[in-house]
Amino acid sequence: MRKITFVLLCFTWIGVNAQVKDTTKKDLADTLKKDILTAPDTVKHLHSSTAALIPPAALVGYGVVSFIVHPVRRIDYYVNGRFDKYYPKYPGSIENYTQFGSVALVYGLNLVGVTGKNRFIDRTALLGLSAAFAGVSVYGLKTTTHRLRPNKADKLSFPSGHTANAFMGAEFLAQEYAGKSPWYGIAGYSLAITTGVMRMYHRDHWFSDVVAGAGFGILSTKAAYLVYPYLRNALTHKDKSGKQTMIMPLYQDGVKGLSFAMQL
Repeated sequence: MRKITFVLLCFTWIGVNAQVKDTTKKDLADTLKKDILTAPDTVKHLHSSTAALIPPAALVGYGVVSFIVHPVRRIDYYVNGRFDKYYPKYPGSIENYTQFGSVALVYGLNLVGVTGKNRFIDRTALLGLSAAFAGVSVYGLKTTTHRLRPNKADKLSFPSGHTANAFMGAEFLAQEYAGKSPWYGIAGYSLAITTGVMRMYHRDHWFSDVVAGAGFGILSTKAAYLVYPYLRNALTHKDKSGKQTMIMPLYQDGVKGLSFAMQL
């Protein structure tokens, strides 16, 4: 009797599993079609007070202060010394992947049908704008501060680019999905913290580099969510006759440009 029951359960599981797979494929196709082909119409302003900018700004300030306040700079040497003492071997590059973990989660969640705050076009534009803010600030400072890395590889230590990318992605994930569950934000920031720690573990950055990188990453995403709605409204608007016009980035066959569309 147990064998018969087990066989029946197996057939039932196979049938249900096949049905779920078919439904999943259909839902996935519908989700992709609706998400990618829908024009921007869902951008929301950052629902946060100015006070929310204070913590990341303080992180950036801490990194800047490390250049002029010797006790703060000594914390860098102390933390690096602890890693040298207890973790003398430091090969590896896991942070090359974890820095993009939160961004992958945003698109992965949407692929399986868990919708975020914005559709594909707006979401991708927001990510691009965040990356632009982070890139200008981080890599601009790297080439002007000339701080030597702990491993003495070069003088591009301040601030940490990997950490900035990771925290930029963590805030991106939180903006898109924290409204559904705080665990999404927790997961993103856990990946970001791991990235920062591994940058110190591998002796690529000082503690203050990582702290400042985190601040720049968070501020970059917050700034993008504040600015983008105004940019989108300026590029996608209705004229006096009520007809809608749209200007969007275009990339085709290796050529970059802008596309213009007007409702007739």
